[in-house]
Amino acid sequence: MTVTWEELGWERVAAGVGRCRLPRWDCTAGLVVGADTALVIDAGSSLAEGARLRTRAEELAGRRVTHLALTHPHFDHVLGAAAFAGAEVFGAVGMDTVFGARHGREELIADAVRGGLDADAAEEAAAALVPPRHQVSGEWTLDLGGGRQVLLANVGPGHTAHDLAVLVPGSPEVVFCGDLVEESGEPQAGPDAVPSRWPAALDRLLALGGEDALYVPGHGAVVDAGFVRAQRDALATRFGVST
Repeated sequence: MTVTWEELGWERVAAGVGRCRLPRWDCTAGLVVGADTALVIDAGSSLAEGARLRTRAEELAGRRVTHLALTHPHFDHVLGAAAFAGAEVFGAVGMDTVFGARHGREELIADAVRGGLDADAAEEAAAALVPPRHQVSGEWTLDLGGGRQVLLANVGPGHTAHDLAVLVPGSPEVVFCGDLVEESGEPQAGPDAVPSRWPAALDRLLALGGEDALYVPGHGAVVDAGFVRAQRDALATRFGVST
């Protein structure tokens, strides 16, 4: 019996492309299904959440998750990554400095605990983190088979110094934005944000997807190009960036 996206609490965005909004932090995770492959975008906030995410994604895809793309190194998007053992992991170049350094891991744990994650769960997940094997410095075309190709693009810095977007060609085209775009609240600019570069990162997102694409934010509902453009202008005003 075929299980539908909706039955498992997922939203089908395009053919073979979907996303779910994980509980508590309303963090988006994505899924792109290839011929014999499956790409998950972002890994959740803990090993337990990552394991649940992988199980649901594999049930929907009908195959093993073979690839994982991490949009940026914040706890609610990456601490479940170790649950995807065996998958090829991708991230923006420089993300290894966050995962690999003691200070970076300590900051991840502290941020997670401040956000409400149990300290033991945060420490366990951070200890298991491995830097992405594949680091994207510009653009990387990922062939998932069966005519399905996905473009990974290092569009930052902006929300962090290591922002990765995922473009899924098709009709419509779908762009997974990470937290460069947020719909459910004002975009969050923490100490690792690069506000002066954030509007330009959104310009690159718009150039990737175009006017007719669907844009999947890191938090909140799917939006269109007009929303991304308005958020870009609001950020430029908020941070005093000339355009």
